[in-house]
Amino acid sequence: MPSVDGVARDPNRVLVFDTTLRDGEQAPGFSMGVAQKLEMARALAALNVDVIEAGFAAASPGDEEAVRVVSGEVEGPIFCSLSRATESDIMAAHRALGHNRCRRLHIFLGTSPIHRRAKFNMSADEVLAQAVASVQFARTLFEDVEFSAEDAIRTEPEYLGDVLEAVAEAGAQTLNVPDTVGYSTPEEIGGLFQYLNRRVIQRYPHTILSTHCHDDLGMAVANTLSAVKAGARQVEVAINGIGERAGNCALEEVVMALRTRADQFGLFTGVDSTKLVGVSRLLSQVTETPVPRNKAIVGINAFAHEAGIHQHGVLADARTYEIMLPQDVGFDGTSFVLGKHSGRHAVAKRASVLGHELSGNALSAVFAGFKRRADEIGEIDDAELVAIIRSETEETRGIHAAV
Repeated sequence: MPSVDGVARDPNRVLVFDTTLRDGEQAPGFSMGVAQKLEMARALAALNVDVIEAGFAAASPGDEEAVRVVSGEVEGPIFCSLSRATESDIMAAHRALGHNRCRRLHIFLGTSPIHRRAKFNMSADEVLAQAVASVQFARTLFEDVEFSAEDAIRTEPEYLGDVLEAVAEAGAQTLNVPDTVGYSTPEEIGGLFQYLNRRVIQRYPHTILSTHCHDDLGMAVANTLSAVKAGARQVEVAINGIGERAGNCALEEVVMALRTRADQFGLFTGVDSTKLVGVSRLLSQVTETPVPRNKAIVGINAFAHEAGIHQHGVLADARTYEIMLPQDVGFDGTSFVLGKHSGRHAVAKRASVLGHELSGNALSAVFAGFKRRADEIGEIDDAELVAIIRSETEETRGIHAAV
């Protein structure tokens, strides 16, 4: 597979393009200052993502400064700035990225009928001509240029192919096919990528197809994986799935899906998955936005069990209910949450860890007291469990002494 740095890549390697600092950050409630972006960029570099989209330099002086600082102070990934298909935007990105050797320009231009008409009042031929002219100008300043056909999913497939062929001829090495409004389905996007792979990539083998999916219908991850299966070799993603409206495809979910279901995909990324939880929590702190408990991969419930049947199974063999090792994504291990759904095995196990060996009547008494208290307050922490053990075992001893 071709690479922007001239080094041949494994055709089974999927490049990870992280847009947490651009698409993610521009969503309401997730805005970050320069210092926060720098902190996140360092964590993303340690995570070993391939590309960091540091911002949209032309959006504001602050965004241009953030791109400049992040790309100047963090080493490792390729650093990228978004740009409209205009010379002024391209120049702003060039100023921000400076002389960083590992830099990329990411040009976007709407190609769907509604974008051509409502946003630009331009014909299809005029949009194609502007796309080509912007890439040609960009290549005078950047060796690495990515072109995004905004709203690609609602663009006529043949016209989309025309645009992507034309910008590839003009020098774009990465061709992004975004589901900008989260409209597609896995079957539809897979068919589109198969068509583009046959038509464009075979003619321009130096290029890479990229996918960027939004989650408006809750299918961003499924659509991304379908595109990858159909030939995409770059995924545009964000930590915790943050992004415009309902968000972007979540980096952690795609990375672990490819890893866990290697039997289905036969593909891999360069991401250090053991840092996923740490980066997720850092973003949560930086943006003051909690991660939902049930968030896949990085939520605190991802490897936590309360139901007695599940706890019993996991105690026997974790694979009964866990398809990944918690340590592989950055958790210390499996977590047993004690609550009203927990069973005797879990209560006895936790009591033993806390230094209380329970069996027979003592266990029965503690378990009954545990259930009563769990109905009252929900989750039972260690201090609460010890209090229950002391209360119930003392009461049991008192009964025996009276007899």
